[in-house]
Amino acid sequence: MSDPHADAQLSKLEILDRKNAEALLGGGQIRIDAQHKKGKLTARERVDLLLDEGSFEEIGKFVMHRSKDFGLDKEYYLGDGVVTGYGTVSGRLVYVFSQDFTVFGGSLSETHAEKIVKIMDLAMKNGAPVIGLNDSGGARIQEGVVSLGGYADIFYKNTLASGVIPQLSAIMGPCAGGAVYSPAITDFILMVENTSYMFVTGPNVVKTVTHENVTSEELGGASTHSAKSGVTHFSCANEVACITHLKQLLSYMPQNCEETAPSLPYEPQGDEQRAVLNTIIPENPNQPYDIREVIEGIIDADTFLEVHKNFAENIVVGFARLGGRSIGIVGNQPAVLAGVLDINASTKAARFVRFCDSFNIPLLVLEDVPGFLPGTDQEWRGIITNGAKLLYAFCEATVPRITVITRKAYGGAYDVMNSKHIGADMNYAWPTAEIAVMGAKGAAEIIFKREIAAAADPEAKLAEKVDEYQQKFATPYRAAHRGFVDEVILPAQTRQKLIRAFKMLENKVDVLPRKKHGNIPL
Repeated sequence: MSDPHADAQLSKLEILDRKNAEALLGGGQIRIDAQHKKGKLTARERVDLLLDEGSFEEIGKFVMHRSKDFGLDKEYYLGDGVVTGYGTVSGRLVYVFSQDFTVFGGSLSETHAEKIVKIMDLAMKNGAPVIGLNDSGGARIQEGVVSLGGYADIFYKNTLASGVIPQLSAIMGPCAGGAVYSPAITDFILMVENTSYMFVTGPNVVKTVTHENVTSEELGGASTHSAKSGVTHFSCANEVACITHLKQLLSYMPQNCEETAPSLPYEPQGDEQRAVLNTIIPENPNQPYDIREVIEGIIDADTFLEVHKNFAENIVVGFARLGGRSIGIVGNQPAVLAGVLDINASTKAARFVRFCDSFNIPLLVLEDVPGFLPGTDQEWRGIITNGAKLLYAFCEATVPRITVITRKAYGGAYDVMNSKHIGADMNYAWPTAEIAVMGAKGAAEIIFKREIAAAADPEAKLAEKVDEYQQKFATPYRAAHRGFVDEVILPAQTRQKLIRAFKMLENKVDVLPRKKHGNIPL
């Protein structure tokens, strides 16, 4: 704890040395040891793990709070509970703040907030990502409204920075009350299993208000938010894994909205054909397969970083490299709910599409969708509005956009999944593609209803009409005749076609109508 009187007997250089040493200790060794016992790293250890060795430059190391109430005038710590500054990750500039739970439980004070806002301003001016390592008990209660004002200042900066620079939030401990809204505005949230949690109100308040008994982990732990709510994009086994994930995530994105993501050198390894893709679609059109196998057959080896893996598993989104270039992938997942679009899948994919578009990351869409999920639950919870979010996101996106239809593309879902009609640049279809208003059986039952009913053997007549409809409509060729599909290709050719198409589109310019901003159906 900082003691101004201890400086009187020291030289100026000794005073600086003492203050530097004091700042590095945060809340003191006892509290550091307590942090380690919980299986958590300290704020400075996290920064050291994240940044390139020796690259960290700290800002605001000697900042202290200004409060006098409730005994705070007797307790001062240099840095005031947050380590802020800049450094590099893989040689690229980033700004970072790391909350220190050993100082007042990492609680946010007026000066704590000012330090965070300062590096956010620098990040905006210099066009570099901001990474927040969150470990805070929330607003510092002793400071009252000024701590709340500090949160609002951060929220405002988060909003201004959105779409300008990447913002990443790692939740390394508690994140409660107002503290959750800053991460929620940022682009990606990572959580650590068993040691981090997020909630607006904690278990005690929940019990008082709703009489539910729930633990912090059940209410807002990493598994809850990665699988049930979708609040967090990545659930990590420990803090080291979390920071490793952060670095990997950064590698796929540019520094800011004016740049493109870094490309890796790529030399074609002879034939780019992938014969394994020719046999991936089952003979039975109702049999599932894993869209991840298609993704792995197309992209550069071992480059797929899946986002929101445990949430809305009927759609798969994530980053990958194709010919060394960073791309975003959105793919229906036939292995879960037959790949239908529902509320969660639509919002998950829409958010990802908008991020990629904000930061000039080309989009690849792999389509096998039988439609939107029917039912009262979906309708009453707003599948129309939520499905429209994905439609809006694709329509608005100006990055290179390519769709590959692997199998089903039915009804309105065909339109929504980056069809040519909503601005896709290139649309390919495999020979197994079925592009139609609905499945052959449902269509035959409607179109030939009277004929089937009048037949001596209605079942045989239905089968005949299903086959007739399938031959005529459930193919990629009607769409290809119209130009809605640019080319029907062998699955094995997909990787080569996509590498060439994205290369062709790398200088694409698409200008939206002049406006303040659109009104996405939130």
